[in-house]
Amino acid sequence: MDSTSWTLVLVIVAVLAAAVLAAALVLLRRLVRTRRDLRRAGLPTGPRWVFWGAVAYLLLPTDLLPDPVYLDDIGVLLLALRSLRAAAPAVPVRPPAASALRGPGPITRRSREP
Repeated sequence: MDSTSWTLVLVIVAVLAAAVLAAALVLLRRLVRTRRDLRRAGLPTGPRWVFWGAVAYLLLPTDLLPDPVYLDDIGVLLLALRSLRAAAPAVPVRPPAASALRGPGPITRRSREP
């Protein structure tokens, strides 16, 4: 192979590695947001070690596969996200009230509720 072919191969590998890294970071963001939303709602988030273990696995250089290949990291993040969602009880989604469908009503002054 000449140098042009090697350059093309390296560019393709770099683009694929960047795409997989971006997917891992998107999953990490979803995991953090899910845990934050569950905690704000007062719902259980499951064992803490699942969340922190997944974050540590992504950040630490010791992996099952070398770090340019983030497929194992993505798998760990997906399992942690699934674990967080499974720990939360199923909450039925209610349809919006009829008054919410009509839009905002007149502006009134309301007292603060405790």
